[in-house]
Amino acid sequence: MTLATRAAALLGRIPPAQTRDIKVRRDVPVTMPDGISLLTDRYWPRGGGSGPVIVMRSPYGRGTVWALAARLFAERGYQVILQSCRGTGGSDGEFDAYRNERMDGLATLAWIEEQTWFSGKLAMAGPSYLGIVQWAVATDPPASLRAMAAPISSARVRAFTYPGETFSLESTLRWLALLAGQRRTGRPQLREQLAARRQMARGLMTLPLGEADSAVTGARSGFYQDWLARIDDDAFWSPVAFDRDLGSLTVPVTMVTGWYDMFLPAQLADYAALRDADRDVRLTIGPWKHTDPGVAGEGLRDALDWFGTHLLDRGATEQRSRVRLFIGGARRWVEVDEWPPPVRTVRWHLHAHGVLHPRAPESSAPDRYRYDPSDPTPSVGGSLLGRAGGPRDNRALERRSDVLVFSSAALVRDLEVIGPITAELHVRSTLENTDFFVRLCDVEPSGKSVNLCDGLVRLSPGSWRRTTEGVAMVEVSLWPAAHVFRRGHRLRVQVSSGAHPRFARNLGGGEPLATAVSMHSADQEIWHDPGHRSAILLPVRDAG
Repeated sequence: MTLATRAAALLGRIPPAQTRDIKVRRDVPVTMPDGISLLTDRYWPRGGGSGPVIVMRSPYGRGTVWALAARLFAERGYQVILQSCRGTGGSDGEFDAYRNERMDGLATLAWIEEQTWFSGKLAMAGPSYLGIVQWAVATDPPASLRAMAAPISSARVRAFTYPGETFSLESTLRWLALLAGQRRTGRPQLREQLAARRQMARGLMTLPLGEADSAVTGARSGFYQDWLARIDDDAFWSPVAFDRDLGSLTVPVTMVTGWYDMFLPAQLADYAALRDADRDVRLTIGPWKHTDPGVAGEGLRDALDWFGTHLLDRGATEQRSRVRLFIGGARRWVEVDEWPPPVRTVRWHLHAHGVLHPRAPESSAPDRYRYDPSDPTPSVGGSLLGRAGGPRDNRALERRSDVLVFSSAALVRDLEVIGPITAELHVRSTLENTDFFVRLCDVEPSGKSVNLCDGLVRLSPGSWRRTTEGVAMVEVSLWPAAHVFRRGHRLRVQVSSGAHPRFARNLGGGEPLATAVSMHSADQEIWHDPGHRSAILLPVRDAG
């Protein structure tokens, strides 16, 4: 393992180890208030078992990458508690996503405080679900919890389950497959890997969606079924609304995320809530998607720096502003005082003949396309859990008849866009239940069209107000971005009605998400005339 930690430290540019001599005690049962035992491993430097304690609680087992992370922390002087969440990694009970993490997390912290080796100082660390378990206890922690490092995660579990009021289908099913894989022993053989891929492909196209979990994993998932059936059930989601009291949080938090991460909008909402309450929080946004090694390395470096300040009472090893951002296109890092930084909003209007321009549109007929859920508009790249996410060439997607494309002329000077992005579309549809998807791309001089950010909104009866013409203005919130469109490049906006399987396709009939099977095609119109100024609103930062 020391060879692995040496390699990981080198690749991740992590500060040097204090020791390689690490002791490990495995499978310690920690009893929860309801009698359930959670298996827990303790790592500590030999002869240094009184340092601050870092807690990592995971549903993905305690081997491989998580054991590596625990050793990396321990080699730098910390004690580490690595625990398998309820119903995973040999721990008792049944895994019910998010539901038990507050009780189990607080009970685990209380158990640590009772141990003879406890130093009086705690921190919590880990990405994704390992970050969510931190948010579960963050607003009512023991006084000993001095810091949190919660990369690529959010307290708003409902928000990232239903982006745009649709359902995050692909990421959810891939996560179910990941959890199911943790229950199997040994490395899967090639035949098993190929079978798993076929099962995933079948599951992503399965209708009704209530049968997709069984298609992917061979078993029914209770919490997946709840997520499909209880999108509007406030009573169901209230116990896991970990963002409800963020303003009262007193634990210093450091956040790392990526422009293509599925948690990004929710995580930035968490950041805004903490800043509005004047809490100690900082933010790093890099060029990553959820599974990029780069975000893992940055998360470890960032956590060690943060813990050094808040647990070891030493100055930060890296002097930096509160917010650090990677600017795409320019491929540089910048530091700003706050997110979002000061900008001016510029409307780029949709025009006839596929033109995108800041000037107001002239009289023109609307553009039209048909969305057919039996041949859904595919998702290409973007904010996905799987490897297919991130920036991708969109030219094949843009040739589809169900995708409208609006492009600017080649820029005569660089254009820097940084901050939240929205689109205002004036639309008409033959269906009351329908979706609109908007994507912003950077078109290179070669013609390659690369996605930067996007967003989708799901409409239903009563959620949109139409004029006498039947036209309605809908607002689509895209993922935020920080990007320089270089001179000679073009801006491009795509408009369509889906990105499947990233978002569950809208079948058009208004049936319940879990049971819907009847498909209805939608004839869509995008209006762009002086009375219907469809546009994308870009936050432009001027050079200076």
